[in-house]
Amino acid sequence: MNVRAVADLSPDERAALFERDAGVEEAREPVRDIIDRVREEGDVALRSFASEFDDVEIGNIDVSDEAERAYEEVDEELREAIETAADNIRSFHERQVPEDWRADFDGRELGRRYRPIERVGVYAPGGTATYPSSVLMGVIPATVAGVDHVAVATPPAETLNPATLAAAHVAGADAVYQVGGAQAVAALAYGTETVSAVQKVVGPGNKWVTAAKAEVRGDVEIDFLAGPSELLVICDETAAPDLVAADMVAQAEHDPNASVVCVTADEATAEAVVDACESQMGERDRAETIEATLDNDASGVLHARSMSEAVLFAEEYAAEHLAIVTDDEEAILDRIDSAGSVFLGGYSPVAAGDYASGTNHVLPTSGLAKVAGGLSVDHFVRSSTVQKLDDDALSDIRETVTTLARAEGLEAHAESVDKRFANTDES
Repeated sequence: MNVRAVADLSPDERAALFERDAGVEEAREPVRDIIDRVREEGDVALRSFASEFDDVEIGNIDVSDEAERAYEEVDEELREAIETAADNIRSFHERQVPEDWRADFDGRELGRRYRPIERVGVYAPGGTATYPSSVLMGVIPATVAGVDHVAVATPPAETLNPATLAAAHVAGADAVYQVGGAQAVAALAYGTETVSAVQKVVGPGNKWVTAAKAEVRGDVEIDFLAGPSELLVICDETAAPDLVAADMVAQAEHDPNASVVCVTADEATAEAVVDACESQMGERDRAETIEATLDNDASGVLHARSMSEAVLFAEEYAAEHLAIVTDDEEAILDRIDSAGSVFLGGYSPVAAGDYASGTNHVLPTSGLAKVAGGLSVDHFVRSSTVQKLDDDALSDIRETVTTLARAEGLEAHAESVDKRFANTDES
C-alpha cells in the first residue's frame, strides 16, 4: 500500500476505484439453476444445497424455537449488548414512520396514506463471519413499520450462532430458517414446504445472494443490490492517522473484495495513514483478509491537491460509508450529497453505525448512493393517494381534465367527467 495522487490516477486505476464490481454478473447463470431447483424441489433442494455448499446435514429448516432458547442461553453481557443495540436502532427508525395526511387544495381534499407490506424476508449473512447485527438492522425497521410477518434466513451450521438467533428473538422475527446463499433468497421469494413465501427480500450478502436478489426481482420486491463493504475517509492534518487507519482496517476485515479508501490534501497525513494501516493489519485475527483488501485495486490512500479535489472525488465515489475527519466536518458535509451513511469527527467510528448508534448498516454500494439511501422504514411501507372532490371542486377542474383527455384521444375519460354535470348543463 502506498500513497497515490488523485490527479495522477490512470484510467485503469480510476476504473478500479469508481467502477466497483461486486462480481454479480458472473454468478447469475449458476444462481438461476439454484433458484430453479428450489422452485421445483422445495425443502429437498435446501437440504441438498446445505450439504453441498455449507457441508452441513440439516434436520429442521425452521429453527424459530431455537431463537428464544438462544436468548436465554447467551451470556448476560452479550444479551445486554443485543438489547441495547436493538433499543437504539428501534428508536432511530421510529422517527421514520410516516403519518397519513389530508389537506384542502382549493376545495379538493387530497392526501396520502401508508400501510405496511404484509410479509418480508430478511437475509442475515454467515459464512466466514456471523452477523447478528444484520438481523437487527433488517428485522427492526420492518417491525417498526408494522409488517405482519418477518422471517429471517441465515446460513446453516452444525451449531447455529446463538448471537444471531438471540438477535432474531430480540428484534421480533416471526420465523427463523437455517438456509443460506442464493437458495435462501429463492426460498423466501417462492416458498417451500417449510419456508413461507414473502413479498419482499432485504438484507446484505455475498455475490451469490446479490445475484439471486437480482434474479427474483420482479416476482418479489428487494431493497437493492449491495456489493462488498466500502469506506471512504476524507481527512486533513487534524485527524489522528492511527484512528483513520483503525476504521480502514475494521472495514477491510469484512471481505477481501471490500474497498477502503482515504483521501487527504495533506501528504504527511497520507503517509502516516499508510504506515498505521500496515502496522495494524498484522495485529488482527483476520489479518489475511485485511491485507488482501488493503492491497486490492479498489483500495488505497490518495493525496489530493486540495480539499476541494477531495470533495469532488468523494461525490463521484458515492461511498457506502463516508467518514469525515477534518477541522470543519459540517462544511465538508454540506458539499457532499452522495453517501450511504456519514460519520463525522474522530469519535464517530464506522463500527458505531455497524452495531449500535441506531442508524442502519444495510447501505447502497457501488455508487448506488447517488440515487438511493440505506434500508429504512420506507422500504417496508407502501403509500396510496386519496382524493375526495365535491361538485364544485370537480367543476373547477372540469375543463382542464376534459381538454387534456380529448387531446390524448381518450373521449371516455372526458365523458366520465361531463356526465356528472349533465343535469346542470341541461338547465
